[in-house]
Amino acid sequence: MHKASFYDPEVNRSYGVMAEHYRVGILPARPYRPKDKAKVEVGVRIAQYYILGRLRHLKFFSLAECNAAIAEILPQLNGRVMRRIGMSRQQMFDTIERPAMQNLPEQDYEYAEWKIARVGIDYHVKVGDFFYSVPHKLLREQVDTRQTERTVEIFHRGQRVAAHPRRFAGKRHETLPDHMPSAHRRYAAWNPQRFQIEARAIGPNTEALVRCIMSERRHPEQGFRTCVGVLRLFRKLDAQRAEDIAAYALEIGAMNYPSIASIAEHRLERKTARHPDSAPILHANIRGSQYYH
Repeated sequence: MHKASFYDPEVNRSYGVMAEHYRVGILPARPYRPKDKAKVEVGVRIAQYYILGRLRHLKFFSLAECNAAIAEILPQLNGRVMRRIGMSRQQMFDTIERPAMQNLPEQDYEYAEWKIARVGIDYHVKVGDFFYSVPHKLLREQVDTRQTERTVEIFHRGQRVAAHPRRFAGKRHETLPDHMPSAHRRYAAWNPQRFQIEARAIGPNTEALVRCIMSERRHPEQGFRTCVGVLRLFRKLDAQRAEDIAAYALEIGAMNYPSIASIAEHRLERKTARHPDSAPILHANIRGSQYYH
């Protein structure tokens, strides 16, 4: 038996943290070793058959009634002497397992979900559907995220570098001012001017869209991810179509990448694309704006 740790490749990280909290060892079933798993499943099957066999003719009208009936049968199962061993399960527990048991930790275990992430160009890490800031010096670095019911913690090489209250609604970015000093813009390769220049090369609508994406964020850096995705998408398209998509996105207020990508995928810009040099439609049945005045 080996002791589970945070970095045990054979044990899920959250499971390993729980094992360390309770100071227990975990022995995973080995791949391609069916006998390892059978030892656990046989015990479950014996308990299942023994309990269900004695309750098969009874009807229960609540979960509490069912649990009470099972509680009456368990002492019978655990008190039966096993023929091959010559002891009951209760005797084995009292003589072997109980003396080795430890007291529970003073603090309750708090479930946490661990994941590996990479810091984006806006020095934010995506956890769930939200983005949390880390110190700007960690751009492009790989980090570990720990998400509990109330907090989100970010670790780099075993050291905690950021902690945020967990978000469930509202703005998607949680940014600490200490993580984004004003000097960052002077030495970072990514800045608002760079995105505006790249967008201007495609067309005025694209440039206006990029400006709007960054202006509606509390900090322009929070729009860098969206700008990178939009410009990458537009480079694959014809310049005129990219301009039509940008114009439609501006018209309906679509300022995030999924919405803009959906416009391109479903060709929604065709429905309202307007070209300045196209002549107005003239027809006898079209009344015009003056009709209502």
